[in-house]
Amino acid sequence: MKRFLFLLAAVCSFGASSGQTPAKTDPAVLKQFMDMRFGMFIHWGPVALRGTEIGWSRGNQVETADYDNLYREFNPVLFNADEWVKIAKDAGMKYLTITARHHDGFCLWPSAFTEYDIASTPYKKDIVGALAKACRQQGIKFCIYYTILDWHHPDYPIHSPKTKVIDPKSDMKAYVAFMKNQLKELITNYDPYMLWFDGQWEQPWTDEMGRDLYAYLKQLKPSVITNNRLGKEMSGMEVKQIDASRIVGDYDTPEQVVGKMNMETPWESCFTICTQWAWKPNDKMKSLETCLDIISRTAGGNGNLLLNVGPMADGRIEARQAGRLREIGGWLRQNGQAVYGTLGGPWKPVDQYAATRKGDKIYLHVLKPVGNTLSLKALPGRQIRKAALIGGAEVKVETAGEEIRVYLPASAPASPYVIELTLDGNAEQLPVL
Repeated sequence: MKRFLFLLAAVCSFGASSGQTPAKTDPAVLKQFMDMRFGMFIHWGPVALRGTEIGWSRGNQVETADYDNLYREFNPVLFNADEWVKIAKDAGMKYLTITARHHDGFCLWPSAFTEYDIASTPYKKDIVGALAKACRQQGIKFCIYYTILDWHHPDYPIHSPKTKVIDPKSDMKAYVAFMKNQLKELITNYDPYMLWFDGQWEQPWTDEMGRDLYAYLKQLKPSVITNNRLGKEMSGMEVKQIDASRIVGDYDTPEQVVGKMNMETPWESCFTICTQWAWKPNDKMKSLETCLDIISRTAGGNGNLLLNVGPMADGRIEARQAGRLREIGGWLRQNGQAVYGTLGGPWKPVDQYAATRKGDKIYLHVLKPVGNTLSLKALPGRQIRKAALIGGAEVKVETAGEEIRVYLPASAPASPYVIELTLDGNAEQLPVL
């Protein structure tokens, strides 16, 4: 029955956006997204039963036939969408992005266009739907990850992460129609705030296909935000300035690195809280200091952070990961004014510090200071009227010529901590220094 529905819908939907130039996402919508600064990424699926990496371990650590049949025993009876969303909210996260479909092709929602989905597992319940509802109830923006490639689908030309061999029996036209059908299903049923794409780097996918799909999505929901992994132009695992005119989508996506400071093109770095995206037993977890350092340097570069957790096979987010997120939330409850709704700068992030700004305030994030002072470039046309730890004692600051010297308090909290500088004018209008 599902195959019949797919064929019928494919005839109706394929090429629906051909030749059309969609309007870009409203800048006000993108500003709202960037003001949130911090979100939760979740990589999860039947692969959690093996503790290997999602998608990439198929045919590597886990034999393909075994991997493709893990869904038959996937029964996460301890999954609780409300608990997941509360963990995100308590961490200070403002949006949540779930891997509805990763490169292995398995779907965490009951799709009308495939049998390889949550409805075919012993669990059967709609994971995506439950998270969408919980996010709405708790005031978290709900977002969906959906991959371009699918090594499991017969119509996608490449069937393994280890090979670039093109299957002559594949049908890319039918596959794109399948994607459009599923994306329409996701938008219609769950109304995502943002769609996070991935997997566009393989040869069968082209920028032209990406532009066509972007136009199709804008027909379905004009306000939906998409990342730039509909096209080939992206930072990926490099710290580089990309050509914004070549982006297919709305914002750039550095991966496992803090992006390059950019006041023009929106960007969001994604990081794992451990080393692997999907759950792995005893996986090494990042320290609180490292997580906070990433948050400060990301906001200081004018970007967002999407921090990933990998839930266990039974449906729980590991207690130690949840504990680390609560610690991050505690820091943000005290220092959130230096993160949410700010601009990066005016000083570029370095190892010792990062800076954010809002109104007449500059927030100096002290990261790894060397000695008891920080030397900064002077602020053109602005003077510092007051300097103090957020919620704490005043800090001595001197300006001499082209240099500002900040004397760090001997009794300062553990790094990172934030010094609030109040100026005699607007900080947001300052150039990047």
